[in-house]
Amino acid sequence: MPNNDIFGLTAETPLVIIKRMARSIPPRVMAKLEYMNPACSPYYRVASALIADAEERNLIHPGMTLVDWTYGNSGIALAMAGVSRGYKLLLTAPEKISKEKQDLLRAIGAELVITPSDALPGEPRSCMNVAESLVSNISSAFFAGMYENPVSLKVHSDVTGNEIFRQTEGKVTHVFIPLVSGAMISGIGRCLKARNPAIRIIGVESQGSVYSGLFRDGRPGSYSFSEIEEIGALQVSNLWDPSVIDDVMQVSDYDAFNCGRELLRMEAVFAGGASGAVMSAALQAGGSYREDDCVVLLLNDFGGYYLSKMYCDDWMRKRGFYRKMKTAVEQITAEDILQLKARRDLIFAGPEHTLAEVFEMMKQNDVSQLPIVSYNAPIGSISENKILSILIENDEAMNSKVVGFMEQPFPVCMPDATISELSGKLQQNASGVLISLTDGRLQLITKSDLIDALTHK
Repeated sequence: MPNNDIFGLTAETPLVIIKRMARSIPPRVMAKLEYMNPACSPYYRVASALIADAEERNLIHPGMTLVDWTYGNSGIALAMAGVSRGYKLLLTAPEKISKEKQDLLRAIGAELVITPSDALPGEPRSCMNVAESLVSNISSAFFAGMYENPVSLKVHSDVTGNEIFRQTEGKVTHVFIPLVSGAMISGIGRCLKARNPAIRIIGVESQGSVYSGLFRDGRPGSYSFSEIEEIGALQVSNLWDPSVIDDVMQVSDYDAFNCGRELLRMEAVFAGGASGAVMSAALQAGGSYREDDCVVLLLNDFGGYYLSKMYCDDWMRKRGFYRKMKTAVEQITAEDILQLKARRDLIFAGPEHTLAEVFEMMKQNDVSQLPIVSYNAPIGSISENKILSILIENDEAMNSKVVGFMEQPFPVCMPDATISELSGKLQQNASGVLISLTDGRLQLITKSDLIDALTHK
């Protein structure tokens, strides 16, 4: 049956595995793409629920003006929900929000008042104070307060938190959440902690935001400007609940933007700087997690809103954020190459095998060299050319043990070794490179494997 209202859609936002970017850390990493909904942000459900709640309490009715301050995403959701129900929208926003967001808000029909980004709460020119002033001077106006409305807390507890638990089949162990207000992290935290107190809730904010100091010292940190949108705060939210929060991490603009750009290049996840910050924080912390951990990242902003900013090379260069992205070739790793190989088990000889036995293994498996392994450790290698040179000098050596004729062992690399690193090893007169897998097994990569990987990139 068709939906009566676009905000009545009840489909869950996708939860996708992050493979390439997270391959250097042990846990399973999954991204909840909250930007993949009609309003392109977690505020999608909140906006509709907030208006419905206010209507039920007879606080608003169509024809009135909804007023709020916004970093963009909350305003877009409120405008989409409000205009479609017959409300006028008047929003204030700091001047740092992207041109794309400003254009979209005006296209929806919202009136937008831009305020200085460096204005702190309490200053008359701050977007918060301007919004409150507008409400008091406009008849039939209602201050929505998306960031501080208890409805937001309830939505994230009842809906977002439950979705995460259900989509991971209850296996979630860590959740990384962008911090703007306290509603999303406190709501998700309450829901998941009630189901499993061991689940760790980690807030992520920009450098210069107030929550890290509050979490560690009990006092809000001093605010400093950040270019990242949809993350960080100038003042503490009334909905902040430290009892369900296990850590708060800060991420620089440089790391957030470049990690966001890598999400698009490596994972086809088209998210913004706040999502990049969440990914960066998870990569920093995830090195100490276990293989059986399940890490969920809440990605809250849509990359299409930042084509003039973080996805614009000139903008990134002017602000000192630009980092050259790796090419597709440079991103190929040993793990990628092994996935292309049909053979999964390493063919190797032991030091007790004779040259005759080793040569027979080569013929049966159609290989020209073999590593020699003892107790799962490479101790040497042997090639057809070496066996030939031995027989020319002594044709009775075939019954001798290979350990007396071994050549140098193949170099060993980890699964995240890049194709450039592997190529460098193979150029050093090595016939192959052994890859040490996480389960202790070894795999062999040769020059022909690298060529095959390059032709399949």
